[in-house]
Amino acid sequence: MKIKTVLSPNGHVHGGAKVPHRKNTSEFKTEIMPTPSTVTIPMQMHIGAPCEPTVKVGDKVKIGDIIGDSQAFVSAPVHASVSGTVKSIIDFPAQNGGYIKAVVIESDGQNEVSDSIIEKTVTSAADLVSAARESGLVGLGGAGFPTHIKLSPKSDVRLDTLIINAAECEPYITTDYRECMENSEDILGGIYLVKKHLSIKNVYIAIEDNKPLAIKLLAEKISAMRSEEGEPIRIVKLKSRYPQGAEKVLIQAVTKRKVPSGCLPADVGCIVMNVTSVALLHRFIKTGMPLVNKRITVDGSAINQPKNLLVPIGTSVSDIIEFCNGCKSIPGKIIMGGPMMGMAQPNLLPVIQKQNNAVLILNKADATKKEESACIRCGRCVSACPMNLMPTLIERLASINDVESLDRIGVTVCMECGCCAFNCPASRPLVQYMRNAKAVYRKGIKK
Repeated sequence: MKIKTVLSPNGHVHGGAKVPHRKNTSEFKTEIMPTPSTVTIPMQMHIGAPCEPTVKVGDKVKIGDIIGDSQAFVSAPVHASVSGTVKSIIDFPAQNGGYIKAVVIESDGQNEVSDSIIEKTVTSAADLVSAARESGLVGLGGAGFPTHIKLSPKSDVRLDTLIINAAECEPYITTDYRECMENSEDILGGIYLVKKHLSIKNVYIAIEDNKPLAIKLLAEKISAMRSEEGEPIRIVKLKSRYPQGAEKVLIQAVTKRKVPSGCLPADVGCIVMNVTSVALLHRFIKTGMPLVNKRITVDGSAINQPKNLLVPIGTSVSDIIEFCNGCKSIPGKIIMGGPMMGMAQPNLLPVIQKQNNAVLILNKADATKKEESACIRCGRCVSACPMNLMPTLIERLASINDVESLDRIGVTVCMECGCCAFNCPASRPLVQYMRNAKAVYRKGIKK
């Protein structure tokens, strides 16, 4: 099949950073981690309203049983990832520093599957949306936006394009690459389901050019499944440049359409789905098994055995490190996610959530922050920003609480990709300043 190559995203996408790939685990096949003795499953692993536990202490649960749900539209149910007994319901430290309610399940080691796990029938768009919600599926690339919301746009919106995000532009992370190599038929099965039931004309799989084996495999599978109508799926090979996988950046690179500030991809006729998300949707419909486990990349300079692991949701970082034969040295930093957009953690307590795709364990040398110096007004942060923002100006406006000006220059457009900080020769923590500026703005508009 013919593969469309976009080496410089149509020449229109601004900024970005040439980060080191460090895809050390790209050819490491996914290993299934043994069931841990306990899992701690947060009730909020998505954008939107948190779930409330639907179980109580002492209840017996099986894999796939619903243990948390919400009546809110923007939410997604939570399922048991192991079979066993509900040990406690606690307030658990969230990865962003707050606290969230969580259900602790003590595994019985039997891995019994819920009686509700049966194949689903999908004959309409409504069935597809219902299946997406029932599966507990959220965006698995990091954002955690409930998938059923994405698949049910407003009635006045006309969708014509589906973009499958297989870019995986962050250093270290190779989970989506392994999905392409290990589950390509589920990826295509999910694509055809969405395409058919949402009547979408154009489908693109967007993938960076540093993944030639995945591109070749997907092209072969698409050719083998080609229908009489021609090629409903096209592969777009993107230049390897961070943050190529960001939703708005991807849409502009593939379609030349720009998503205005405050708007969603659907407003320009697009749906963007992570490659693992669309594959899981197909697996759920085929088997009835909801989102109960997650593939993660475990890597970094301090870990003894880097791996790609499939782990039950709620597995602790400490259990994962133990399974990877511990650390070479005392960790200097633990990051949930990639080094650009991941969140550093204070200890080994965090657990794997739906939207997590990596655990990085760095040694002290790699974790040492460079000493910050004064801004030299070089403008590199402005050149690097994919959203055409001015980070140093935003920082200055936030320091004087100028909410009106922050609004005018678009502080909320920042996606916290970290390109500004990565390109700063003065080693200033600009992405943290941007987060603070958004907090200042949100606080100001509430007054």
